[in-house]
Amino acid sequence: MTANEIRESFKSFFASKGHQIVPSAPMVIKDDPTLMFTNAGMNQFKDIILGNTVPQYRRVADSQKCLRASGKHNDLEEVGHDTYHHTMFEMLGNWSFGDYFKKEAIDWAWEYLVDVLHLNPADLYATVFEGSPSEGIERDNEAASFWERHLPKDHILNGNKHDNFWQMGDTGPCGPCSEIHMDSRSAAEKAAVSGASLVNKDHPQVIEIWNIVFMQYDRRADGTLAPLPAKVIDTGMGFERLVRTLQGKTSNYDTDVFQPLIHTIEQLSDMKYVPEDLEIPESQEKTNIAMRVVADHVRTIAFSVADGQLPGNAKAGYVIRRILRRAVRYGYTFLGQRQAFMYRLIPTLTGSMGDAYPELKAQQTLIERVIREEEEAFLRTLDTGIRLLDRIIADARQSGKTVVSGTEAFTLYDTYGFPLDLTELILRENGLTADIDEFNAEMKKQKERARNAAHSDLGDWVVLREGETRFVGYDTTEHDCHILRYRRVTQKNRSYWQIVLDVTPFYAESGGQVGDIGVLVCDDGNDHPVTINITDTKKENGLTVHITSDDLTTLPLDSDWMACVDTDKRAATAANHSCTHLLDEALRTVLGSHVEQRGSLVNAEGLRFDFSHFQKVTPEEIRQVEHLVNAKIRANVPLTDYRDLPIDQARELGAIALFGEKYGDKVRVVQFGSSVEFCGGTHVSATGQIGMMKILSESSVAAGVRRIEAVTGAKVEEVLDHFQDEIDSLRQLFTGAHDLHAAISKILDEHSALKRQIEEAQHERALALADELAKNANVTTSGVRIVTARLPLPADVVKDIVFRLRNQSPENTLVVVGSVFEGKPMLTVSASDDLVQKHGVHAGQLVREAAKLIQGGGGGQPHFATAGGKNPDALPVAIDKVVELAGV
Repeated sequence: MTANEIRESFKSFFASKGHQIVPSAPMVIKDDPTLMFTNAGMNQFKDIILGNTVPQYRRVADSQKCLRASGKHNDLEEVGHDTYHHTMFEMLGNWSFGDYFKKEAIDWAWEYLVDVLHLNPADLYATVFEGSPSEGIERDNEAASFWERHLPKDHILNGNKHDNFWQMGDTGPCGPCSEIHMDSRSAAEKAAVSGASLVNKDHPQVIEIWNIVFMQYDRRADGTLAPLPAKVIDTGMGFERLVRTLQGKTSNYDTDVFQPLIHTIEQLSDMKYVPEDLEIPESQEKTNIAMRVVADHVRTIAFSVADGQLPGNAKAGYVIRRILRRAVRYGYTFLGQRQAFMYRLIPTLTGSMGDAYPELKAQQTLIERVIREEEEAFLRTLDTGIRLLDRIIADARQSGKTVVSGTEAFTLYDTYGFPLDLTELILRENGLTADIDEFNAEMKKQKERARNAAHSDLGDWVVLREGETRFVGYDTTEHDCHILRYRRVTQKNRSYWQIVLDVTPFYAESGGQVGDIGVLVCDDGNDHPVTINITDTKKENGLTVHITSDDLTTLPLDSDWMACVDTDKRAATAANHSCTHLLDEALRTVLGSHVEQRGSLVNAEGLRFDFSHFQKVTPEEIRQVEHLVNAKIRANVPLTDYRDLPIDQARELGAIALFGEKYGDKVRVVQFGSSVEFCGGTHVSATGQIGMMKILSESSVAAGVRRIEAVTGAKVEEVLDHFQDEIDSLRQLFTGAHDLHAAISKILDEHSALKRQIEEAQHERALALADELAKNANVTTSGVRIVTARLPLPADVVKDIVFRLRNQSPENTLVVVGSVFEGKPMLTVSASDDLVQKHGVHAGQLVREAAKLIQGGGGGQPHFATAGGKNPDALPVAIDKVVELAGV
């Protein structure tokens, strides 16, 4: 069976068992503050598992694209070095939400593996939770009894809490699990060593292929366990491992999931990949590792970009950039790739996975451009890092060291993105090593800083009422309500409270739109109003959470409340959000149908809109876009709001969907005339309420992605007022000139003419000064002419003087000039060629040492060098130091 056939067989099997087959959620998570990436199949069902949302289907199955490269589920450093870890992988899974439980989950897993896929039962092992006496949990005898119907008892193994008890986090749903392991060793190996002794021992051929989680507990903040009201089955099977098993391979990378990519890498690098079941020399193993790294990582990067996550310097973007750079570095070091090459793998990837995941085909051009630009940028970084490392090596040799500081290696890694193992490789080639303990200490400090910044303590929810939140914010900004639950959160030494209401007009941050702010108001029973200030509204695991810094401990929280949104900020935010829809349509009209939204931010202050386009938008195009948007605003086009619209009908309307967003069976569509988009945000009732739009800037965000920032309504008046004030201020400078452009042009022409005169005068002065200094040169006993001076001149003039002196006296001459211009001291040193060649004088080394006296640094070539500093008073001493060090 091919990989594609295996994926479809899993879906078909569970469809026959009454499961709804759902599409994969995006790999990049946008509305969950606790996760950056989907790292397990259950992520898209978190709100159901937590009991915050009623499931549409009780039985579900899918193939979910996942990424594990950060946080506690971090497989990054293993990827490539073994044959079964990956950053991006597919998870086949089936779920039951309060329907079937252990018996059916175990029976169907066995039926699929043995009866459908025909795996050898003798090669399968199952683990069950051994129990935890300290928590009062006995061995999972129930699961074991069901396994005994399929497996002999010596193939049913007890597992510890680490391997066989699953929990979502420090608190929340959890429970025991059963892992299914497959022994793929040869018959001789199985006869020599029992497979049972190798389960969960990191043996490359005895691996876990399926994990069945029985969620039956809820862990409280104090660590105690309570029964989960609705039990959940959550299973996950590693697709790549399953394919490897069925295709009879000893490595995931030898299957048709990865082989097309590896064949293309072989062609690009002119190197060969040798399968893992053959004897491999160490040099070949390095090539194999590099090819596995590249093949794995290019999938991760491509799917991330397709889901809307570009490489960047923070959060999810940083993780993707780090993965890409790891692949580039392996290609650079072990595959001889000095030019961008990974982007050339995308057609192969699209060919093998594009049918299962059509977003790859739709975004292929963008993916290629983003990867190519990132590759080229990092290759430049590698060149920079190598130059910096060359300087570190030179300094180490000069001081007689054989060990380079781990702090310096960490600075290369942390500041310049230069990998540690590449640093070690280059150091070894130069007979040096790095202090790894010191490097690890610096890395530990950084991780502790990041951990402390991200750590938060969540209190248990205090439940006042049962129920779910109903959102009414599309139709009103005020509504009576009750508090369902609340809890305290402590993060970064700051405490705040989260509140969940039964009815809310507050819009929770999502889809690029910020959350509403406002107040909750009630009567304390004595005709005194009580107010809770809501400073933000967010979504968390399907809950609309209202955030406040007010102390809730003494308030009558079970009272009748009125929820009131800040209407001024809501109106401004809605105007900006509606304007992004008009802007999107105008960009498509002016630039072409290839334009697609890649991200947005809308708040009360303005809007930011990222979109795919492969060149700078010209001023003329910007003006056309503004005119189109403002014409539609003036037309006062009414909003047509389709709610709970079946998704097929939405597509028939021509509604534009965003890549990287997951839509349900029913959606909301927002229409302003010919602008029709999927959208869950708040909007104006007619475009005239936007007032006007003005684009403030257009810039590049990443390869093939541009960004427009704009304002609307009253903010446009502020911008226009500022422009007018600037023009009036300039006109006053030119005594009320009517033609301001002509007046400024005249001044600039006069300025250029005067500048040329000054430069000519300075040049003549420099020549005269050089002649004067040459006459006053000191001649040492060895016949060397030494010219020293302190001058109040800019660096370019000093350079002219020094080179004139050097040309006047091309032999036996050392020139040392200390200059101060605009308060900044500088040393300039020149040595004649014979002093360099015969006496070993090196101007760069002289100036670097002397610059320490003026609290600065610098360097250069043997015959000419400069250095800047901070202390002009020390220039005389620094000049003398250069002469002393020269020793001529």
